[in-house]
Amino acid sequence: MPGYNPNIEIGIEDMELIEDALRHAKRRLSMPGGADADGPIAGRTVREIDDLLGRLHNQKVFYRPRKMPYVGG
Repeated sequence: MPGYNPNIEIGIEDMELIEDALRHAKRRLSMPGGADADGPIAGRTVREIDDLLGRLHNQKVFYRPRKMPYVGG
């Protein structure tokens, strides 16, 4: 059985595309009637998609100034 490539190279634009596709799939699942049983998101739940979107978000590095105190908000 083949393994996974440990050196995945995904750019920022690729990540945005993946996140947009996941949000679209989540919207389809949330609609009355859900998704098609034979569609690409069959068997997935909104919770699974939310968890994956959260993990992707946690991979991001956000800018924080180093010389001045950071004031968020």
